[in-house]
Order: sequence, then structure tokens, then C-alpha cells
Amino acid sequence: MAFIDDNKRFSQWAIALSLFVFVLIAVDLRGDYQDGVPWTHVLTEVIILMLSLTGIVYFGRLYHQFSKSKIDLLTRDLAIANQQAEQWREANRELIAGLAVQIRKQFDLWQLSPAESEVGLLMLKGLSHSEIASLRKASERTIRDQARAIYRKAGVTGRTELSAFFLEDLLLPRQEY
Repeated sequence: MAFIDDNKRFSQWAIALSLFVFVLIAVDLRGDYQDGVPWTHVLTEVIILMLSLTGIVYFGRLYHQFSKSKIDLLTRDLAIANQQAEQWREANRELIAGLAVQIRKQFDLWQLSPAESEVGLLMLKGLSHSEIASLRKASERTIRDQARAIYRKAGVTGRTELSAFFLEDLLLPRQEY
């Protein structure tokens, strides 16, 4: 990625320099033409003008190519990450299902209502109150009230402690790392 970023930066500078030369030569060419400068001088400036225009086009295409390369790399990395996540989920499907069952049992022990249980699961998945409200077609205030009820019934102070309640025992003790 550093190679692509460096080349994009170089292309940007090359485009800017070519554009600057193009503008200066175009302004000078206009003045020279009006002043009746010899045609050989005008022809030289037209050649420089065309070279600067060629630079703008060439480096513009190069810049576009590097931008596309970076997008292609990011797309490939995202596909790999999604594939790895799916492989992890597949390999641990039974464990995940068992964890879900145990979470529901704990919610039952805390005597959460069905709505509170659903909100609790969505919070454990990491959704925000506004996202949960949108999914459940409820107001954000209702979701916040249900979250407070969950925390009270679970004896925790917030979302972090709620998550830690279920995840703490999944970590190996210090000496087993």
C-alpha cells in the first residue's frame, strides 16, 4: 500500500507541475503571438505546451490506475476477512449455539421479558440503542428503558459489565496464555 500511496502522491505532483507549465506556456504563447514573435519560437512553445498536456493525461491515467489498484487491494482484503470470519463461525457453530442457549437461560433466571431478552441479545451483538430501536420499530427511549431494566435485573452497571458477565469465563486464566 505504501508503494501505491507514494506513486499516487508522485502522480499528483506531476499533474500539478504539468498543469502549471501548461498554463504558463499558454499565457506566454498568447502574448508572443500578439507581439509577432518569430514562428520558430512559437512552434517551440506549442511543442512544450503539447508535452505538458501529454504529462497531464499520462499522470492522470497513472493516478487513476493507482487509485483503482488500492481499491482492488482493499476489496480483496475485505473478501479475505469475510471468508476468515465465515470459516471461524462455521468451525465454532456448535459452541456459538451453546453460548446462545446459555445466554437465554441466564436471561430467564434474571426474569427478563421477551422484549428485554431480544434487546439484551442485540446489545451483546454490539448494536447501538438507535440501531436496536430501528430494528424493533420502537423509540430509542423505550430501548434505553429496557436496557436499564436489563442492567437492574442482571445486577450490572452497563453494557460492558453485561458483556463481561458472559465473556469473562471464555478467556483462559493468565498462566495458560
